[in-house]
Amino acid sequence: MKKLLFYTVFLFTTAHAQVLMNRDSLLKLLPQVKDNKEAVDLYINLGQQYESNEPAIAKFYYRKAGDLSKKINYPEGETRYIFNYTYVLNVEGKFDSSLQLNLLSVALAKKTADPELIGKALFNTGTSYRILSQYQNAAVYYEEGKKIFAGIMNESMEAKANDILQILYYDLKDYERAVFYGEKAVQYFRKTTDSVWLGNSLNNLGLSYSKQLKCDKAESSFEEVVEIGSRINNLDMHASALLNLADLSYKKGDYEMLKTAYEQVLAVAKELNSKEIQAISYRGISIYYFFKRDFQQAKNMAMKALAIVNEEQMLPEKAKIFEELSRIYYARQDVVTGQQYAVQAAMILDSINNDQIKKDIIDIEKKYESERKDNQIKLQQSELKQKSFINYLLVGSAATILIISLLSYRNYRHKQTLQQQRISELETEKQLAATEAVLQGEEQERTRLAKDLHDGLGGMLSGIKYTLNNMKGNLIMTPENAQAFGRSIDMLDSSIREMRRVAHNMMPEALVKFGLDTAMQDFCYDINKSGALQVQYQSIGLKEADIDQTKSVTIYRIVQELLNNTMKHASAKNAVVQLSYNDDVLTITVEDDGKGFDPSILNQSKGIGWSNIQNRIQFLKGKWDVDSQPGKGTSVIIEMTA
Repeated sequence: MKKLLFYTVFLFTTAHAQVLMNRDSLLKLLPQVKDNKEAVDLYINLGQQYESNEPAIAKFYYRKAGDLSKKINYPEGETRYIFNYTYVLNVEGKFDSSLQLNLLSVALAKKTADPELIGKALFNTGTSYRILSQYQNAAVYYEEGKKIFAGIMNESMEAKANDILQILYYDLKDYERAVFYGEKAVQYFRKTTDSVWLGNSLNNLGLSYSKQLKCDKAESSFEEVVEIGSRINNLDMHASALLNLADLSYKKGDYEMLKTAYEQVLAVAKELNSKEIQAISYRGISIYYFFKRDFQQAKNMAMKALAIVNEEQMLPEKAKIFEELSRIYYARQDVVTGQQYAVQAAMILDSINNDQIKKDIIDIEKKYESERKDNQIKLQQSELKQKSFINYLLVGSAATILIISLLSYRNYRHKQTLQQQRISELETEKQLAATEAVLQGEEQERTRLAKDLHDGLGGMLSGIKYTLNNMKGNLIMTPENAQAFGRSIDMLDSSIREMRRVAHNMMPEALVKFGLDTAMQDFCYDINKSGALQVQYQSIGLKEADIDQTKSVTIYRIVQELLNNTMKHASAKNAVVQLSYNDDVLTITVEDDGKGFDPSILNQSKGIGWSNIQNRIQFLKGKWDVDSQPGKGTSVIIEMTA
């Protein structure tokens, strides 16, 4: 329900007097413009006047600034056009396009040799990576930008950088550091007249306070942003702060405040003509009526939201509305209709996941087809060169026929050898591509199933539990039946916890968000907590390793399978998992003090577990060694290039 402001633009103008003019005054200057730098400034300043309320007009003026900058060979103006244009793209959710333009701005800024402009471009690019959850790339660009700002001693730029760093640490769930940078940004902007950046940093700081459960500070921050947005007529800021207030009210259980906030958001959304925010607002008001047990009014509000999303084809929001309707009908004890809406919500989420899977498969097929065509072209070029060489020799005199024959025979044998090698290489590449597709498909299916279990089945079980609890208060039961009913509720709670555990095990969130090292720590901690096995986890130099997500997932699954085998078959009490990175070589060691076995039986083993481990190691082009004897435990060592 909350909305985080993504203010990624550093407002950069050359004529301060122009910025102070209102929109009408700037428009009066348009007939006088010529193809020069002053015209670029005018177009950018006009765009800034429109960007909060009429983004399409803002983009029009920003593009004019960019086109004119190219025409007059003005890289500084072209860079500033990108800064402002990508702000609007981010508000519209076009993050991939924004990233490509920001990468271009870095190259353009470096042509100007202006350190302040370069620092801004680096930070904007880092923000694009952060929005796309590519946190490692974001950190690289932020770090380079911080060094530049520190060198030029610009307080305003440092304050803006602090606000952007606040958002990075918020996304990384390091809320203490997020608050540290956010408070520094707010402290500076309170001393200035820059209301936009003050409102931005306050809104983000309120979100960080909320995550620290400092609800009073969060509420105070959001209320101040509402006042600022209203005062400067920044409707986007106003709506964002109201949504955050509504979300905070939901967490506090203050449903009256929640209703007030959503009704105010709805009014602003209608003024902005934002269908998405209108739908969210109606759904939020529906939640208010649900908790007031006015289920008919809750249904009416949800249906208003549904009418909007049906018109605008907002599938993710539509799934949330169906989930809300499912909850309403369960509460009204209409289990059949409630289940129908729950199924429809799950189908939409499944459709979204399937579309992504299809896109990934098509990308894999295109990549493989492109590589195959490149290999064929190279082979044909090699054959043409050899034929040309043979034809040249045949032009020679008859006295060299014997030599030509010998050379031809040698070339023929050499060609056969090359072709055989090429065939082997193609087969290997095909096998690796097939293995990669299977592994990626398996992980995508794990992710889909995990989401289905958590969002679909989890929602249904929670709805059933809610219905049973409501029924309990309206039924008269004997003590024995009441005790049996209570045990059933406990069993349902256990089922929900087990379902969530299975969903987490299928695709751990920590692996996607924080990387291999954190995910392995969490996995070993969960095993220790279960009491099935005591696992000691060690990592050496792993933070310096640049391991992509596909390889990280594969390594995680290898260790997961090895520890599962240990718990199932080894009768071990203790195990050690060590991941060591040194000179681009990653070494994985898994040892246990179990009963051990004869490693020769692995050659005859038909079990799925060892086969999965071997396939994954081959996919990573690694090598492994198993050292085990009956009664002396087992040690598995795997080495691969990181």
